[in-house]
Amino acid sequence: MTGQRLHHDLFLIAHDKSGKPLAHRSATSLALAGAVLIDLVLAGRVSLTGGPAVVVGRSATGDAVTDGLLTLIAGDRLGHDAPYWIRTLAEQDVHDRTREALVAAGLLVPVTRRRLGMLPYLRHEPADIALLVRASAGVRSAAEGRKSPDARSAALCGLMAVLQIERALYLGLPSLNERLRALATGHSPLVKELIGMVDTLVGEAAVAVYR
Repeated sequence: MTGQRLHHDLFLIAHDKSGKPLAHRSATSLALAGAVLIDLVLAGRVSLTGGPAVVVGRSATGDAVTDGLLTLIAGDRLGHDAPYWIRTLAEQDVHDRTREALVAAGLLVPVTRRRLGMLPYLRHEPADIALLVRASAGVRSAAEGRKSPDARSAALCGLMAVLQIERALYLGLPSLNERLRALATGHSPLVKELIGMVDTLVGEAAVAVYR
């Protein structure tokens, strides 16, 4: 696996230029966990054929979150499926661990601000606004119809649609959320299945809040 991690791109897109989150944290955590697994599946490192997740390649990826999930799946003896691993990773603070990795890489910068001029609070802003543009470049090109998305960009389209953060693209296109969903589900059966899993888990989490 090379290049920017899918969960890194999603984290950047899911927060505005001031570091403010665009979606609920629990939903974002599930989407980030889904992004980690999707990256592994698309890279051929994890297979979901037959139901249970199975590790195909054990070599390290260089990302602590991704390597941690690989280790968990490789040690599984009960044959857990993909949704189980997405929930598990989300519960293991994937949100903060992803943020910490971006800070360590110099892509996010901790900034202390004051609410109402008095109460301090911490945000993590992009080191360069161009990072947000690059993270969403493939999605933007696909949404505008300028370029067909590859599997990774299609998955990112789907994850953005699930989180309903299409406003982060600043495109002003009508029915943009539906457009992103169509790009994801129409790319391939595999991407459609993976995004469907995340969508279901996020929906279940939202319902649980009101029980």
